Amino acid sequence: MSKFNEPMFKSQELKDYVIVVTGGGSGLGLAMSKYFSQLGAKVVISSRNIDKLKIVASEMETETGGTVLPVKCDVRNYDEVEAMLQDTLKTFGKVDGLVNNAAGNFISPTERLSAHAFDTIIDIVLKGSKNCTLAFGKHWIQTKQEKATILNIVTTYAFTGSAYVVPSATAKAGVLAMTRSLAVEWAKYGIRTNAIAPGPFPTKGAWDRLLPGDLKDKFDISKKVPLKRVGDHQELANLAAYLMSDYSAYVNGEVITIDGGEWLQGAGEFNMLEAIPKELWDMLETMIRSKNK
Repeated sequence: MSKFNEPMFKSQELKDYVIVVTGGGSGLGLAMSKYFSQLGAKVVISSRNIDKLKIVASEMETETGGTVLPVKCDVRNYDEVEAMLQDTLKTFGKVDGLVNNAAGNFISPTERLSAHAFDTIIDIVLKGSKNCTLAFGKHWIQTKQEKATILNIVTTYAFTGSAYVVPSATAKAGVLAMTRSLAVEWAKYGIRTNAIAPGPFPTKGAWDRLLPGDLKDKFDISKKVPLKRVGDHQELANLAAYLMSDYSAYVNGEVITIDGGEWLQGAGEFNMLEAIPKELWDMLETMIRSKNK
C-alpha cells in the first residue's frame, strides 16, 4: 500500500522551531506550513493579502493546535522583509528557519512579455528570495545563532531552462546559484542552505492562472512523468520537513529534485507548448488576462 500522501514524521520533530514561509497562505507554501505546524513548529506565513492570511492562519491553528502568525509582506520590498523579521522576533523571540517559497509565473512567448512583466517575476522570485535570505542571514550572523536553515523552492527547469517561462527560469536559476554559493560561504555560521526542485505539483491558484479552462486537459503534465502521476502536496511537505529538521544536519548545498523522473524524460517543463499555434496563443492570452482580472 502506497504511503506517499501520508505524513512522514508522526511526532513533534519540529517542536520549538520557528519557521517563516513566504507565500505560506496557499498552494505548496500552505502544505509545508501546515505540516511544520503539525510537527510542533511555530510558523509565520506571509504574503501581500493579509485578510486571506488571517483566515488561513486561524484555520491552520484550529486544525493543528499550533501557533501561526500571519504577516503582510511584499518580498520585493526589503523594508517589508525586515519588518517581517522583526515581527517574528517580537512574537517568538527567535527564528530558526526560512522557506523562500513566494513565486510568480507567466506562460507566454517571451517576445509577448513587456519589460515590466519580466521584471515582476524576477523581482518576486530572485529579488524576493535575496531580500529574505540577506535579512535573515544577517540577523543570524550578527546574533551568533548556533544554527539556522534556509530552504529555497526552485524548479526542475532552473537547471535545464525552459521555453515559454523564461522569466521564471531565469529567476529560479539565480536562486539555485545563491543556494549553492551560500551553502559554502555561510556554513561557518551554522547556516545550512538547501533547495527543493519540484516537478508538477498542481495547485489550484497557480495552475488555473497558467492553464485556464480546458487547457489543463489538453496539456496533461502527468503524461510527461515516468511515474504517470503528478506530485501530492504531502510528498513535498515531507521533504521540506526533513530538510528543516536536525535529521538533515549534514545536508548542505543540496538541490533535491522531486518530480517522478520528469525532467530526465524531457528537460524543459513547458517545451511541449511549441505545438501551440499563434491563434491559440491569442486565445490563451485573452483567457489568462480575463482570469487574472
